[in-house]
Amino acid sequence: MTETIRRAVFEELAQTGFARMSMEAVTRRARVGKAALYRRWPSKEAMVVELVSEAAAEHLPATADSGSLPDDVERFVRDTMADLRHPLVGRIVPDLVAESARNPSLSAALHEAVLAPRRAAVATVLHQAIDRGELPADIDMGLAVDLFGAPLYFRMLAVGGPTDDAYVARLTRAVLSALAASR
Repeated sequence: MTETIRRAVFEELAQTGFARMSMEAVTRRARVGKAALYRRWPSKEAMVVELVSEAAAEHLPATADSGSLPDDVERFVRDTMADLRHPLVGRIVPDLVAESARNPSLSAALHEAVLAPRRAAVATVLHQAIDRGELPADIDMGLAVDLFGAPLYFRMLAVGGPTDDAYVARLTRAVLSALAASR
């Protein structure tokens, strides 16, 4: 039943957005009683944060040391593109970002549960590159972490445009150049 509820939550989020989504709509879509939701979560926000967090944890950036920063950047770009191409993700993420700007508690919860682990995984990759001598030890870590994801998220979720192999190669080179300059 939990998978049915999870699917219903994500479909409802994608169709109506967080602000218009209700626990009642999720129960109708999942064909479960209200008690099935309220037994697990005290509120819509708690439900969304937990389920989005679980889904995000299943798709954390790889941190295995490849031995090469260019390979790590390209792997991150390709893995993130694959995640963002999922039709529900492409509709849910922009909505949750927008709603987070209006809802401080949602913003804080999603930051802690989704963004912080992703940023920590990227920081691990960057520390490995520092240990290998590919990046200077005094790199601006916050900026470097931002550089890994921001251009891709903006391209795929805000402005669109091709994300083919040529784009991956250009973005990888751009991120590497920016990392070299982020001291």
